Amino acid sequence: MEKRRQSWLGLWNISFGFFGIQIGFALQNANMSRVFQTLGASMDDLPALWVAAPLTGLIVQPIIGHLSDRTWNRLGRRRPYFLTGAILAALALFVMPLSPTMGAPLLFAAAMLWVLDASLNVSMEPFRAFVGDMLRTDQHAAGYAVQTAFIGAGAVVGSIFPFLLEHLGVGNVAPDGGLPDTVRWSFWFGSAALLLAVLWTVFTTREYSPEEIASFAENSSAGDEQPVRALASKSYLSSAAWIAAGLVVVIAVGEFALEKEVLLLGALLAVYGLLSAIGIYLAKQGRTANMLSSIVGDFSGMPPVMKRLALVQFFSWSALFIMWINTTPVVTQYVFGSTDTASAAYNEGANWVNLLFTVYNGVAAVAALAILPWLSRAVGQVMTHSICLTLGALGFLMFFFVRDAQALLVAEVGIGIAWASILAMPYAILASNLPQAKLGIYMGLFNIFIVVPQLLVATAMGSLMKAFFPGEPVWTMLFAAAAWIVAAIAMLRVRAAV
Repeated sequence: MEKRRQSWLGLWNISFGFFGIQIGFALQNANMSRVFQTLGASMDDLPALWVAAPLTGLIVQPIIGHLSDRTWNRLGRRRPYFLTGAILAALALFVMPLSPTMGAPLLFAAAMLWVLDASLNVSMEPFRAFVGDMLRTDQHAAGYAVQTAFIGAGAVVGSIFPFLLEHLGVGNVAPDGGLPDTVRWSFWFGSAALLLAVLWTVFTTREYSPEEIASFAENSSAGDEQPVRALASKSYLSSAAWIAAGLVVVIAVGEFALEKEVLLLGALLAVYGLLSAIGIYLAKQGRTANMLSSIVGDFSGMPPVMKRLALVQFFSWSALFIMWINTTPVVTQYVFGSTDTASAAYNEGANWVNLLFTVYNGVAAVAALAILPWLSRAVGQVMTHSICLTLGALGFLMFFFVRDAQALLVAEVGIGIAWASILAMPYAILASNLPQAKLGIYMGLFNIFIVVPQLLVATAMGSLMKAFFPGEPVWTMLFAAAAWIVAAIAMLRVRAAV
């Protein structure tokens, strides 16, 4: 038995919910540094405040992936998760603008970012696997391209909200410690749009039943337990190495006076080592039917194509997180000449960042449907991704050298093409090269290589910048360019079946 071929309307319905999810991500990415700075955070505080976002993804996505592979109820297999996540994310977006009225506004905003990002991750991971579930292998590239187009379109809507509202006469400046009306209304509109878009996919799609999934040859469950059984043969040396690495990082914080956020990185390394040791112990005892052993076993037994793509993702997302944290400080300080969050110049620059983010997301939406399919047919998916990452690196270099607001729009074209490829090519390659019955857990584990570099940026970048480039955030853009060049080179080592 084979999956039915989806029409363009089917592809639309399957991915439309991601339009709303990306509105939420866009509002978060383009505005949270502005919110934190407005509520009194310094430039040095931003990485620590942002650390909630990748940390929640690191915890949530593998767990949700594991659970969604094993779920079936009245709503289906993946839909219960992205509906629950959407409801919680919509609530977080609605409450976020109320932060200035709370007793501890900065702490409240950071907590709401935590809730928002966790909820968006609960929705996002099943959506990645949902495309693979619903489509035949020969439609994976088209499916992820359509999903990328909706991601780009949703990000355009989310990013343009404050800029558009300002031009409609909504106030863009507020007293010290207050959020402008442009930001508040953007979050409220985004809350409604996110929930409605996800509800569209929930009500217009029908997932394959467990019996149908079992009948598809590509979803054969043979060998599903092999990674867990292989875990039983492993020694505890690798676990000890992770724990030792974590302790080294913790000691280094004291020895070299690093920022305290780096302690989190050391703690995560040590905790993973401990959890992997527990997983190995359970597997050796024959207790393989548990989440921890399954996740650790699947992580240690990743297919080769996933391991090589993991390196590409690590450097790709390091640059993206640098961009999301630092674009507002770079543009407001170097292009608009202000670091005063209550000034008109700063808020004009912050809104220009929303426009810049709108451009790169709009380019991504167009590139996903117009450039990527043509280029991948001409040179293959692997080379396509390498070329696109190189174009994005050139865009970051422009931020380092250029001081003209209009010229930065050109930089966003290259970044937008790279962003489209990051959202489509790795997932299309994975969906066609991984066991379909375990697509949820593998997509969740793949997210680790999105989250770890973000944690590294959030914990270590502050120490690096304070030590070598204090008060000069523009140097972060040079790090971002270098990261995408490394990712482009690493991509050439990927060998995929398609």
